[in-house]
Amino acid sequence: MIRTVFVVTVVLIHELTTAVAGAEENWAPLFNGKDLSGWVIVNVAPTTFTARDGMIVSTGKPTGTMRTERMYENFVMELEWRHMQKGGNAGVFIWGDPLTHVGQPFSRGIEVQVLDGRETKDYTSDGDVFSIWGASMKPDRPHPSGWERCLPSEKRSKPSPEWNHYRITCNNGVLKLAVNGKEVSGGSMCRPRKGYICLESEGSECHFRNLRIQELPSTNPSPDEIASPAKGFVPLYTGLDLTGWRQVEGQAGHWQPKDWVLHYDGKSEAKESKDKHLWTAKEYGDFEMVVDWRLTAKSVKKSYPVVLPSGENKLDEKGQPVMKEVDDAGNSGILLRGSEDAQVNICCYPVGSGEITAFRTNKQLPASVRAAVTPKEVADAPLGKWNRFLITLKGDRVTVVLNDKTIIDKAQLPGIPSRGAIGLQHHNEVVEFSNIFIREL
Repeated sequence: MIRTVFVVTVVLIHELTTAVAGAEENWAPLFNGKDLSGWVIVNVAPTTFTARDGMIVSTGKPTGTMRTERMYENFVMELEWRHMQKGGNAGVFIWGDPLTHVGQPFSRGIEVQVLDGRETKDYTSDGDVFSIWGASMKPDRPHPSGWERCLPSEKRSKPSPEWNHYRITCNNGVLKLAVNGKEVSGGSMCRPRKGYICLESEGSECHFRNLRIQELPSTNPSPDEIASPAKGFVPLYTGLDLTGWRQVEGQAGHWQPKDWVLHYDGKSEAKESKDKHLWTAKEYGDFEMVVDWRLTAKSVKKSYPVVLPSGENKLDEKGQPVMKEVDDAGNSGILLRGSEDAQVNICCYPVGSGEITAFRTNKQLPASVRAAVTPKEVADAPLGKWNRFLITLKGDRVTVVLNDKTIIDKAQLPGIPSRGAIGLQHHNEVVEFSNIFIREL
């Protein structure tokens, strides 16, 4: 009897030990403790996130993120974090897109807040979970202001500079967060529910360590529940300085990095007119480019010609251009391959942004070319709001998508150079850019 009990006990201990060992074997590191292998900069400087002393160290500057190389769906993730400054802010984004939302430093996804020393009725430093920039989630408990944000059930976070432990469990669109050993917040019906994991930089130094993940079986998300796939875009703007852009005398203080926003006051003092534009240091051939922009000046009433789909100005019965009054807040553009004529226009004209004016108005070009560089529709956001261009240039053909609408489709730009720098246009007026990404084709 005693021997039987002993044998059964030994077997049970062996099975339990084997199960625990197996469970441990299923964990994989998200950080190797030495470098940032497996991680990709989204929209920050190369120095924003670094590996040091077995930690991922975020300077907090500029505001932005770094993401995993691959997507994750269902998993358990553990990490430790600490802020090195009271009131510090950061986050872990779950199921994020690879590119940031229009005009914003963060991507669509579910944020697990990493915050120190801030307590209000709407947000806390104790493990809030919430949806951002087009993602959706049903909080485990109703938010006092009706937000898609779950406030934690109790306060378990330790203040700066102490370490905190997070265990994030994600399965079939349900997310649960345990803070220092106890589940306190979460949400369900999350969309997307497959995507990238991001670490956030937001203003102050934050440390992360012991990041590991245990993947769980897939629950087969539909395409609309999956984040956008990464396509290899790299940032052209660091958020800190103008590294990667030509520095010309007379530009200093006019093209101004302001965190994730690049502000231009319209007053370049460069001697040569072409040098007043801000040009990339590198030249490009075929590429796809994302750039967000907005016109922020106070608008004034101005009148401009109405343009027909053919690219010709609309004329009245006397043969004079038909004019339309608009609210005008400025002008700029994206210059392609070093050419001031190959300009994807940013404007307040009745024809809308995206037209390539020098080609549209060139009477020496075939009618088909002039029509093709005329926007199919006005797709601009209201003045002061952010817009997004997606510009694809292959050979001498350009496609322009503005705010998800294709307004120029494979239009020919006869004579455009095969390679050249990309420019942000000077036009004596205020303009702001953000989220400037490119991938070479």
